[in-house]
Amino acid sequence: MADETYKRVCRDCGHITTAPSQRCQACGGRRFVTHSELFTLSIAHIDCDAFYASVEKRDNPSLVDQPVIVGGGGPRGVVSAACYIARSSGVRSAMPMFKALDLCPKAVVIPPNMSKYVAVGREVRAMMLNLTPLVEPLSIDEAFLDLTGTETLHQGPPARTLALFAKRVEAELGITVSIGLSHNKLLAKIASDLDKPRGFAIVGKAETLDFLSPRPVTLLWGVGKAAAASLAREGITTIGDIAKVDQRQFIKRHGALGLRLAKFARGEDPRPVTPDRETKSISVETTLDTDIAEFSALEKILWPLTEKLSQRLKAADKGGTGVTLKLKTADFQGRTRSASLPPTQLAENLWDAALPLLEAEADGRTRFRLIGIGCDRLVPGDRADPPNLLDATQEKRRKVETAMDQVRAKLGNGSIRKGRSF
Repeated sequence: MADETYKRVCRDCGHITTAPSQRCQACGGRRFVTHSELFTLSIAHIDCDAFYASVEKRDNPSLVDQPVIVGGGGPRGVVSAACYIARSSGVRSAMPMFKALDLCPKAVVIPPNMSKYVAVGREVRAMMLNLTPLVEPLSIDEAFLDLTGTETLHQGPPARTLALFAKRVEAELGITVSIGLSHNKLLAKIASDLDKPRGFAIVGKAETLDFLSPRPVTLLWGVGKAAAASLAREGITTIGDIAKVDQRQFIKRHGALGLRLAKFARGEDPRPVTPDRETKSISVETTLDTDIAEFSALEKILWPLTEKLSQRLKAADKGGTGVTLKLKTADFQGRTRSASLPPTQLAENLWDAALPLLEAEADGRTRFRLIGIGCDRLVPGDRADPPNLLDATQEKRRKVETAMDQVRAKLGNGSIRKGRSF
């Protein structure tokens, strides 16, 4: 019998259930994320697992089962990143390379290739921005996301959206991520480190104090070695110790840091997820079940992506003046082709611009494993699709799409479709 308090999402297919079975009823998978507050939490921290080393292993499969260290060689070399096999020997980032090799003498050392890592990091970031515009990057391989209010867009709670995101990153980019989900940034960041690699950990509101109390003060933002030593001299080594002391005296002794730590010790973190810049582009893409070369088959896949892009532009109140077709070949080579167009949100206009780009690339000789479409050079939504005296059909197209959007808002995305969708 289903238990409404037993909420879970399959991490392999996104299936939502309240039945405590060992296998997913939809896909047969065994990986679930389960929590009583699963469907109400929306602040996430996403961290790529052993990012540099993972990219190197992806690009050289012979390294998969070997300890890999990314960093500089020579007597002054340091470790930039280490895979989890190397970490099991004690290797850590920023460690001198000679010490790392003493701990793990069989490690394969690879010089950093930052241009490659930046390119992959941008792909991950673009996927994040497909989930929500509220993405706050912390580094090339981690970010906070606020998915509040995205349930309708993604047809499910943030936990499901994040599970499918992790699966997509692994399938399309060949690396893995770990996810922390909670009700604020502090707890989401801590949670993302609990279950690495390929982790998905949750900290709910009800358990916050019990969760934080036994953990070391060094988990709190702003507590480095010096601050930790200062707190230890006061007998404070855990987060719970901060919560127990006289708060007024603690804040008086430590000033602004004390005020922040006192709030953190109670699980309070009012910091919003703040994007570092305005969204520059909006895109959608999909990895194909099988590699496809035929234009006619790719054309059928492009249209629903174009409709989804149109929906996201409208939801963001943006219009695009540039459209980009993205393709990835069977051997992971990326291709992009772009075109300019008058500012638009309409799927038909985006389709008219993207279709010739696809036709030029899909000549039947190259097989593709991924196809996507995006818009850049964004403008405010009220500047999109102005009346065009030279195109009498544009107003009709706009009215048709508006009517279809209204039906979808009431009955779901699959309730009404154009003929080319079939």
